[in-house]
Amino acid sequence: MIKILAACGAGVNSSHQIKDAIESQLSERGYQVHCDAVMIKDITEELVAKYDIFTPIAKTDLGFDLPIPVVEAGPILYRIPAMSEPVFTELERVIKNHNLS
Repeated sequence: MIKILAACGAGVNSSHQIKDAIESQLSERGYQVHCDAVMIKDITEELVAKYDIFTPIAKTDLGFDLPIPVVEAGPILYRIPAMSEPVFTELERVIKNHNLS
C-alpha cells in the first residue's frame, strides 16, 4: 500500500479533492494507494514520516526538510486533463523510482 499525504490551507476542500483524484486515478493505473488529507499547519516531521509521498496544493515551506518525495498537486483542482495528467504521471514516476509499488 502506497501512503500519500495531501495538504491544503484548511484541510477541508482542496486536499480532499486531491485525495479523491489521486486514489481514483492511481487505482485505475493498478496501484494500491491510500491518501489522507490534512491542513498544512498540522504537518509535523513525525506525521510526514508515516507517508511515502507528500502532495501539497502548492510549494510550501514547512520549516523542516521533507524525507519523502513531494509532488505539487494543485493542478488536479482545475479538472482539466492537460493540467492534471502531468501530476499523475509524476506520481507514477516517483512510485517507480522509489520502488513504492
